[in-house]
Amino acid sequence: MAKEVLLEAVGLKKYFQTAAGQLHAVDDIHFSVEKGTTLGVVGESGCGKSTLGRVVLHLLESTDGKILYKGKDITHVSKRELRELRNEMQIIFQDPFASLNPRMPVRKIISEPLENAGVPRAEREKRITELMDTVGLAARLGDSYPHELDGGRRQRIGVARAIAMNPDFVVCDEPVSALDVSIQAQIINLLQDLQRDRGLTYMFISHDLSVVKYLSHKIMVMYLGQTGGWRDTEDLFANPLHPYTQALLSAVPIPKVGPKKQRILLKGEIVSPINPEPRCRFAKRCIHATEACLAAPPALTEVRPGHFVACHRARELNDINAN
Repeated sequence: MAKEVLLEAVGLKKYFQTAAGQLHAVDDIHFSVEKGTTLGVVGESGCGKSTLGRVVLHLLESTDGKILYKGKDITHVSKRELRELRNEMQIIFQDPFASLNPRMPVRKIISEPLENAGVPRAEREKRITELMDTVGLAARLGDSYPHELDGGRRQRIGVARAIAMNPDFVVCDEPVSALDVSIQAQIINLLQDLQRDRGLTYMFISHDLSVVKYLSHKIMVMYLGQTGGWRDTEDLFANPLHPYTQALLSAVPIPKVGPKKQRILLKGEIVSPINPEPRCRFAKRCIHATEACLAAPPALTEVRPGHFVACHRARELNDINAN
């Protein structure tokens, strides 16, 4: 039985005006996230992952396209409606130190969204204690300041603040990339526990495919502001159809005995996302590129049930993989 779609983007765009022209940071993105699941968003640095997350949350205004939340179009909302959405849609930032107020102790930082929502003080204090316990922060740290804590504890504060108002949807913007490997595992397990216990829905942004594979139900791959496709995690890893996805997966280290898999090295020119020409942006680095790839951008197509790919040769590559 299909799950309820919580959030959907249709043709979402975000352009920035620069001295050289329009920077197409997010360009015609389509995706959907089912309630209680995680959509992993991966790609190289600068591909538009974080910008996409901020546009979805209205931290940046979209240039075009639609954002549907619980079936309602929230692309353009009033200030009052946006305040209400803030309780349901939250974000965990990449750098916990930069995202926390250094002049506030832990309890005050976690208390902020509760205060803004007008939660009475007595209830607020109780909720803060519960939240600290939920994310694994000792009560004795309540009067500590961010600079007195390590990166893992600071990120737990960010998680506590994000879930304070019991949101349904959380954008996790590379929340473990600045942490040591052992601490990364702790935070990822915490996010999984919160999803299981609270039914949270995540958009998990990362450049680390190993982390995304562990946490995500579906994965969307981005390249220079556009999507190469999206699919269930296991199927994407087992049978990648977009050439860029194949190259990314070939770089993931797999600890096993036997012949090493062949690494796909990307060569060629990385095109500029400023005033890009109407063609496949990956074509100049793609070993499968044809004249068609240089003549027009590929459409996002459902090549197999639930497997969407933006590539002129996706069906051909699917047939090759099948044989």
